[in-house]
Amino acid sequence: MKKIYFTLLLVFSCSLVFAQNTKQQAKLDQKAKEMEAKVIEWRRHFHQYPELSNREFKTGKMIADHLKSLGMEVRYPVAKTGAVGILRTGKPGPTIALRADIDGLPVVERNSLPFASKEKSTYLGQDVGVMHACGHDTHI
Repeated sequence: MKKIYFTLLLVFSCSLVFAQNTKQQAKLDQKAKEMEAKVIEWRRHFHQYPELSNREFKTGKMIADHLKSLGMEVRYPVAKTGAVGILRTGKPGPTIALRADIDGLPVVERNSLPFASKEKSTYLGQDVGVMHACGHDTHI
């Protein structure tokens, strides 16, 4: 009889956990859907306006401004063009760091996307196109 009660208790407890996870997943899915258009807009902006390494002044400023708008403590510029956002929760626990490459490469973008880079710069004394050829626009 104890085994039956224990089994029923275990099944009931697991169903509560799964129900809670389903609610949390639904909330997360809804938030992601609400943000999708904005995230696509940001990604296309960063793709269209890349900056070469150590010249990402506009990109770094845009990131710093956004982190500030989220209420984070921001250090900018860091290493010339970088931004650090610090989220203080007041709770104990580990510190977690996320990093992202934000530089473009001296490469001409050759496609007809509406958000294709048309940026130009000078690299090693040569006039070059600039694009996010290795996907750093998706890191941001």
